[in-house]
Amino acid sequence: MKILSTSQIREADAYTIANEPIASIDLMERAASACADWITKRHSDGAVLYVFCGTGNNGGDGLAIARILNSIKYYNIKVFIIRHSDKASPDFSVNLSRLAKSKNVDIIDISETAQLPELPENTVVIDAILGSGLSKPITGLLADVVEYINKSKTETIISIDIPTGLFAEDNSANSGRIIYADYTLTFELPKLAFLFPENAPFVGEWQVLPIGLSKAFIATTTTQYHYLTEELILTLLKKRDKFSHKGTYGHALIIAGSKGKMGAAVMAAKSALRAGAGLVSAHIPNCGYTVLQSSVPEAMCQTDENETHISGRIKTENFNAVAVGPGIGNDADTVRALKLLIQNTTVNTVFDADALNIIAENKTWFPFMRGGSILTPHPKEFERLFGKSDNSFERLKLQREMAMKYSFYIILKGAHTSIAFPDGSVYFNSTGNPGMATGGSGDVLTGIICGLLAQGYKPYEASVLGVYLHGVAGDVAAEKMSEWGMTAMDIIDGMGEAWKIVGSKQ
Repeated sequence: MKILSTSQIREADAYTIANEPIASIDLMERAASACADWITKRHSDGAVLYVFCGTGNNGGDGLAIARILNSIKYYNIKVFIIRHSDKASPDFSVNLSRLAKSKNVDIIDISETAQLPELPENTVVIDAILGSGLSKPITGLLADVVEYINKSKTETIISIDIPTGLFAEDNSANSGRIIYADYTLTFELPKLAFLFPENAPFVGEWQVLPIGLSKAFIATTTTQYHYLTEELILTLLKKRDKFSHKGTYGHALIIAGSKGKMGAAVMAAKSALRAGAGLVSAHIPNCGYTVLQSSVPEAMCQTDENETHISGRIKTENFNAVAVGPGIGNDADTVRALKLLIQNTTVNTVFDADALNIIAENKTWFPFMRGGSILTPHPKEFERLFGKSDNSFERLKLQREMAMKYSFYIILKGAHTSIAFPDGSVYFNSTGNPGMATGGSGDVLTGIICGLLAQGYKPYEASVLGVYLHGVAGDVAAEKMSEWGMTAMDIIDGMGEAWKIVGSKQ
C-alpha cells in the first residue's frame, strides 16, 4: 500500500472527481458514510456525540457524518462549528444546509473560547476541525478548542482523516496544539506521520477507510513510502517443489554467541530453520557446543578455537547466507574476526546486535561492506551507527541517505519497523505487537532473514518478508501467551502458524 503526500492525495481526489466522474460533494458523502458506518458499529443507540467542525472540507466531513448518524440511529448529537475564519469551503456550505434540515440535531456556532460547551464524561467527541492540509501550527481560537477538548474527560475522541493540529508528514517544526485522539479514521491510504512513535499519543488507533479514490491514479503515482500488506507479501512467496530436497533451500551460517550469551545463538539458529532454510550451521565459541547441540539438534555446529568468544577467520564460501552479531560481544579477537568477515565474505550477510555495535566503533568499514548487506538496528544501535536525529522524520531521512550511500538494506526496528532500500524507498511493517518488545526478539528476526536469504530470496525480498513474518509470528504468540507473557522463543514457536496464515492465501 502506497503512502502518498498531502499534495498527492489532493491530486488523487481531483483525478477521481474528474475521471470517475463524481461530484466533489458526493465524494465527501462517500467518506462520511464510511466514517458513520465505523462509528455505528462501536456506539449504540443513545450515545452522546459532540461533533466539532471547522469551516473547510474536514468540517464538511463532520457535518455529513452528523447528518448520516442522525438518520440511521438514535443519537444525542450536537454540532459545534468553530468559526476560526470568515471563509467556508463550498462543500462545507452544502453540508451545513443539508444538516440544518435534519431534526434533533443542535448546531451551535463557536466564535470565542467562552462559548465552548461543557463536555460530559460520557461524550463521544468527533474531531472534524482541520484535515491533512495543515502546514503551520495552529493558534488562537483553534488552539484553545484543541486544548479544551484534550483537557476534558470525555469517553472517546475520534478524529476524521487526521487529528486536528497534526501535519501529515513532517512535524519537526510543529509547535502547536494537537488533538489527542483515541481513534483516527483516515481515507484510502495511511499518512506518513501515523508511523512515527512520537505521534502515537495524538493518532491513537488508526483505521484506513476506502472511499473509492482512483486506483489507476494511485497505481501510477510514485512515492518513496509504502505500507506492507498481505497482497504485496503474497507476490514474494516462493512455492516449494515436490521434488526438492534440503540442498534446494540453501545453507545458512549463523555466527553468534559468547560465554553467557549462547541463548542468542540458539534463537537465531532455530529461527533460520523455522524460516525454511534447508541447512543451518552455527559458528559459536567452544563453550556453547553442548548448549547449541542440545537446544537445536537440527542445526550443525562448528566451534571456534576460542573457548569464550568468536575469533579468527570464519570461512563462508560454502554457505548461501550469513548472519553475524547476536550475542558475540566486543572482545578484541571478535572485532578482528568481524573485520576479516567483512573483507572476505562473498555471500549476502545480515549484521545485527554486537556486530552493529562493533561497526559503529569502526565506521571506516562501511565502504568495504558488501552491497546488499542487511543491517537490523534498534533505535539506539542506529544512533551509534549513523548519528543522532532530533525526531523520527529526521531519522527516516538519515536512514534513507545511509541506505542509498552504502547500498545497504537498513531495517530500523520498532512498532512499524521501517526497511530502507538502496534505491531510497522505504517499507513500513503492518504486523506485530508490543509483546515483541522482549529480549531475543531481534535475534529471531536475524535468523528468519538469514534463513530466507539462504533459500534464494533476494535481500529486498528477505528483508520485507522476514519483517512481516516475524510480526505475524509475534501476533500468533500474543494470541496464545498474551502480550505480557510471551517470550522470543514463543515468536519462534509461532513461525509455523505464521507460514500457514500467509501461505494459505497463495
